[in-house]
Amino acid sequence: MPKKKTYHHGDLKNALIKAGMEILAKDGVSGLSLRKVAGRAGVSHTAPYSHFADKQALIAAISTEGFRQLYERVGAVAEEYKTKPSRQLKEVAWTYVQFALDDRDRFKVMFSGVLEKEKEYPEFVAASQRNFQLVKMIVEANQASGVLRSGPSDLVALSAWGIIHGFIMLLLEGQISHAVLEQMSLRDLVEFQLGQIMAKSSK
Repeated sequence: MPKKKTYHHGDLKNALIKAGMEILAKDGVSGLSLRKVAGRAGVSHTAPYSHFADKQALIAAISTEGFRQLYERVGAVAEEYKTKPSRQLKEVAWTYVQFALDDRDRFKVMFSGVLEKEKEYPEFVAASQRNFQLVKMIVEANQASGVLRSGPSDLVALSAWGIIHGFIMLLLEGQISHAVLEQMSLRDLVEFQLGQIMAKSSK
């Protein structure tokens, strides 16, 4: 009988999250369970309960980690181009698209609404809101430089995020026609979407 793996306290949680991601990539949300996660991580079937009360708690942890990684990637790009607002906006949007394409299954889980009671997971809420505040900050910089139209920055941020997120979801679900995809590169298509909310003088 194979020997079960042992982990330090923090290592086990990360190992379970990683195992959960691997199962999501292969079987989707419907195929995810704490028992399967335990099996994939090589621990006893009761081990996950030391960190996660149920499947929902595991999904919250997977999503929270996703938002943490998204913030790191977008934040790094935002910092790199902070003196060039227009370029910053385009690079951030492209980074968001790349994040989704690099980890499609987790991305879908993060924004699927499969987490039923979000407010019960404050770390998830904080990570999600932190990302939106970063988008808002980028929008404000672009409004100040005249790249984006004026208006309440939270609403303009919502519009910018909605346009790019909507584009990503259409792309992931194969809903963008080949005729469109053959006309322009993905990056050019992303920049075209952004053009819809830019100030006329900046296009």
